[in-house]
Amino acid sequence: MAVDPLRPVLSPMHVPKASDVLAEDLRERILRGDFPVDTALPTERTLVTQTQLSRTSVHEALRILEVQGFVEIRSGRSGGAFVTSPGQDSVANSVSLLIRGRGIGMVRLLETRAAMEPSCAEMAARHRSTADLDALERANDALAADGTLEDFLAANIDWHVAVASASGSEILGGFLQALSRSVYVAAHNQGFVDVAVRRITELAHRRVTAAIRDQDPDAARRRMGRHVHAYAEAMLS
Repeated sequence: MAVDPLRPVLSPMHVPKASDVLAEDLRERILRGDFPVDTALPTERTLVTQTQLSRTSVHEALRILEVQGFVEIRSGRSGGAFVTSPGQDSVANSVSLLIRGRGIGMVRLLETRAAMEPSCAEMAARHRSTADLDALERANDALAADGTLEDFLAANIDWHVAVASASGSEILGGFLQALSRSVYVAAHNQGFVDVAVRRITELAHRRVTAAIRDQDPDAARRRMGRHVHAYAEAMLS
């Protein structure tokens, strides 16, 4: 049978899953304040009755919101899905999944980090609090301790995340948390992180910390720039 070239042809339709539709609806209601933070969403049984969706779809929708940081699932007699406020960890988890899912390589990660971290340090020098300085010093002390490679890498991540947190931007903090995790997982190599690298890193961190403490944005940006570029060059070599 010949096909009429003037007859319109329909494209394949992609119907979203019921759980995705419900998760999006609940997310929008949370964002506009219909369900305030720390309040409970309707129970799964109630959501099934109200939406006419299956128990499986409702359960999956709540799990989606939990992964995205919009609810906390609590068990027990007084449990349920309680509304939370997405924060830095939610951003970090999403960025980490992007990095892993797209297979973003070390060169691109280091380039992104070198572009962002000096700005974070500059903002930290402008906005840091006493609590931020305490977090930086705790990370510096842990970095200086003669611990294992895992201890050193954990302290390194803590310091970079503390700088990002001190900037006052949860978005930047989340990005840097994800980047730092990815970079330092790759740095889990005793042949690279030797005693000399530890001491150089500790000194660089303390110099940046001093600029942040002194509220010197220019020095903080300059010193952080030197640090991340030197670290990148050492890793890539």
